[in-house]
Amino acid sequence: MGKIQQDTWPVIRDLRDFDPRSGNRLERLVFNHRGLFVLLMALVTLVLGYMALSRLELRPSFEKMIPQSQPYIRNFLDNRASLRGLGNSVRVVVENTQGDIFDPEYLETLKQVNDKLFLAPGVDRAWMKSLWTPSVRWTEVTEEGFQGGPVMPDTYSGAPADIEQLRQNITRAGIVGSLVASDFKSTMLIVPLLDRDTATGKGIDYHQFSRMLEEQLRDQVEFAGDSAARASGEEGSGKYKIRVIGFAKLVGDLIDGLIQVMLFFALAVVTSIAIIYLYTRCIRSTLLVIGCSLMAVVWQLGLVAWLGYAIDPYSILVPFLIFAIGVSHAAQKMNGIMQDIGRGTHKLVAARYTFRRLFIAGVTALLADAVGFAVLMLIDIPVIQDLAITASIGVAVLIFTSLLMMPVALSYVGVGAKAAERALKIDNRAAQHRGFGKLWDLLDRFTTRKWATGAVLLALLMGIGGFMVSLQLKIGDLDSGAPELRADSRYNRDNAYITSHYALSSDLFAVMIKTAPEGCLNYDTLILADRLAWELQQHPSVQTTVSLVNAVRQITAGSFEGNPKLASIQRNQDMLNYAAQQASVNAPELFNTDCSLMPVIAYLKDHKAETLDQVVAIADQFARDNSTPERQFLLAAGSAGIEAATNIVVREANRTMLLYVYLAVALFCLFTFRSWRAMLVALLPLVLTSILCEALMVVMGIGVKVATLPVIALGVGIGVDYALYLLSVQLHYQRQGMSLSDAYQNAIAFTGRVVGLVGITLAAGVVCWAWSPIKFQADMGILLTFMFLWNMLGALILIPALSHFLLKSKA
Repeated sequence: MGKIQQDTWPVIRDLRDFDPRSGNRLERLVFNHRGLFVLLMALVTLVLGYMALSRLELRPSFEKMIPQSQPYIRNFLDNRASLRGLGNSVRVVVENTQGDIFDPEYLETLKQVNDKLFLAPGVDRAWMKSLWTPSVRWTEVTEEGFQGGPVMPDTYSGAPADIEQLRQNITRAGIVGSLVASDFKSTMLIVPLLDRDTATGKGIDYHQFSRMLEEQLRDQVEFAGDSAARASGEEGSGKYKIRVIGFAKLVGDLIDGLIQVMLFFALAVVTSIAIIYLYTRCIRSTLLVIGCSLMAVVWQLGLVAWLGYAIDPYSILVPFLIFAIGVSHAAQKMNGIMQDIGRGTHKLVAARYTFRRLFIAGVTALLADAVGFAVLMLIDIPVIQDLAITASIGVAVLIFTSLLMMPVALSYVGVGAKAAERALKIDNRAAQHRGFGKLWDLLDRFTTRKWATGAVLLALLMGIGGFMVSLQLKIGDLDSGAPELRADSRYNRDNAYITSHYALSSDLFAVMIKTAPEGCLNYDTLILADRLAWELQQHPSVQTTVSLVNAVRQITAGSFEGNPKLASIQRNQDMLNYAAQQASVNAPELFNTDCSLMPVIAYLKDHKAETLDQVVAIADQFARDNSTPERQFLLAAGSAGIEAATNIVVREANRTMLLYVYLAVALFCLFTFRSWRAMLVALLPLVLTSILCEALMVVMGIGVKVATLPVIALGVGIGVDYALYLLSVQLHYQRQGMSLSDAYQNAIAFTGRVVGLVGITLAAGVVCWAWSPIKFQADMGILLTFMFLWNMLGALILIPALSHFLLKSKA
C-alpha cells in the first residue's frame, strides 16, 4: 500500500498562529469577512425563496415541445391559420356501457358534455366536431339532386322517430369509425385548441383544462360527483364513461403526477441525510451538506422565476440534479475539513485549507457542468433550451452555495469532536491495511500493469459490446399511446379503447399542397393529390387518406345520379368548381377560403418512430419529385407530422449534443490539468458510461425523444465531478514527486472515499423513482442510478488503470 500523506499544510490549533492574509484574494475576501458573507447569503436566499414561491409558474406549452426552425414545422406554422383542425387538439369519447348511443338519456348526456367543452376556455369552437355540432353533416343523392343537413336533426326531441332519423343520418354521413364507434356504444368529440385563451390573451393553462375535464366531465358523468373515486385512477362503475386523449390531457396528467415527484424528491433528501450521517456520524455537518444543496435549489428556482422563465413537467427533474451535484461538492468540502480537524487543526484553518485544495477543482467541475448543460441550447426545441438554461443557472449558483458557503459555514460550526476522532481513526486503520485500507489496497492494484491491463481490456470489451447494442437505439416513441405514462395509466387505457373501437386513429399526418389562389381546383393539382394519397395508402400503417379529391369524386358522381363512371377527377373546370362549392359546406377543413392550400391527410395506425420514418420517406420523395414553383408539396402537419419533425431534430441532435458536451468537458479538463493525457484519463470513463447508458436504453425499450434526450448530457455533467476531484489530488501529489501508487492512495484517502459515498447516496436517492406513476421519471431514475454508480466505479477503477499507461511518470 502506498504512503498516505494528507497533512501537506501545518497543523495549526491556535488562530493566533495563522496568518489571515495568506491564501488568494478570493479566500481572503470571503473568510476574513465571513460574517458579512453569511448574512448576505441568507438575505439572497430569502429574496430568491420569496420569488420562487410567489412568481414561479408551472407553464407547459405545446409550441415549446416542437422544433420551431425545422422546415416541416416552419411550413406548418406558416400555414397554421388554414389548418385549424390539424394542430393541438383533444379527443373526448363518451361511452354507454349499458346500451348503445341511440338512447335519449345518453344523447342528453352527450349534449351536456358537448356544451361544456364548447364553452371551455381555449377551445377553437368553429372547428369542434361532435354529433351535436352543426358542422357534422350528411349528404345524399336523390332524384331531385343533393339533400343534406346536420347529422343531429334540427327538430330532435328524443322521440323514437328522431332517434331513427339520427341513425339514418349517421349512416349517410359516413362517420362510423371516426366520430361514432364501430360498435355504436360510444361517440367522439374532437376539440381543437387555440394557442391562447381568447378571454385572457395568455397561453392555455393545460393543468386547469385537464382539471376541468376531470371535475366537470368525469366527476359528473362517470363518477356521479364522487371525485374521491375518480382520484383513485380506476374507471367509474356507472352507466357512462369519459375517455380523453390529447396533448392537453397528457400534460395535465403529468402535472398531477408531480405531487408524487415532490414526494420522491423529499425521499431522496431523507436518504441522503441517512447515508451521509452513517458515514460521518456528525449531524451538524450532515445537515450543512443537505442545507447548502437545498439552498442551491432555492436560488435556482428563484432566479428562474426572476428571469421570467417557467418550469414544465420535463424540466421539473432539474432541481433534483442540482441538489445531487450540490451534495457531491459539499460532501467533498465536509470530508476535507473533517480530516484536518481530526488532525488537530482549528476549524477555521481547516476550512481555508480545504478551500485551497479543492476550490479550483470544484469551480472547474461546475463550469464544465454548466457548459455541458448550455450545449443543450443548440437543440432547436424550446423545452430543451429552457431545461438547459434552468440547469446552467442551478450549476452556476452551486459555486456560491457548495464551494463558498459550505466551508464558511463549517468554519463556524465545525464538526463534532467524536466524528473528527472517528475520521482520524478510519484514516489510521486504512494506513495500517485495516478497515477501508483493504479496499484501498484493492483499488491500488489497478495502478499495476497486470490489473490495469485487465481493467482497460474489460472496459474496451464492454464499450464495444455496448456500442453494438446502442446501434439499435430508436428515435421517438416505441409503443402506442403516451410513453411518458405507465401502460396501465388511465390515459393509456383510454387511448387503447379509442384505438380498438374507432377505425380512424388520432395520429394524423398531413401533407400541405400550396398553390396560387384557386389553384387547388386545378385538374393537375387534384390528380397529383390523388396520386400522393394512393402512394400513402400503400403503406400498411396508413389506415386511410382524406383530401379534397375524395369530396370532389363523391360530389361529381352524385351530380349524375351516382354514376360510377364519373367517380373520378374530371377535366371540366366547371364541374370541379361546383364540387368544391359543395365540399365547402360539408368539409370546410379540406381547403382554405381562397383555395390556395389543401391538405392530404393520412390516418396512421400509430405514431411509432418506425411508422413515422417510413411515411415521411414516402411523402418527402413525392414532394421532391412533384413540387414546382406553381404547386408545392409541403411536409408536414397533424399530430403525427409534428412528431415526425420533432424526431428528425432529436435524431440530428442526439450525436451532435454528445459531441459538443464532451468537447466542452475536454477543454475544461485540459485547462485544469494542463495535460492532454490527464484529460483522456478523465474523459474515457465518461464515454464508456454514455455508451453503456444508450445500450441500457435499448434493453429497457426507451426511445430517444424530447423527454429523454438530455439525460445522458446531464449524466456526463455529474460524472465529470468525480474525475476532476480525484485526478486533481492525484496529479498534485505526482507533481510533488510521488509515484503513481502513492499519489493515487492519497487521492483515494482524501477525495475517493467521498466519491464512493456520493455515488451510493445519489443512486439510492433516484432508484426509488422506478416506482413513479410517471414512466419517463421512472426511466430517468433507472438511467441516472446506472450513471451515478457507473461513473463512481469508472472513476475509482479506470482512472488508476488508465493513469498506469498515460500518467505513470511525473505529470
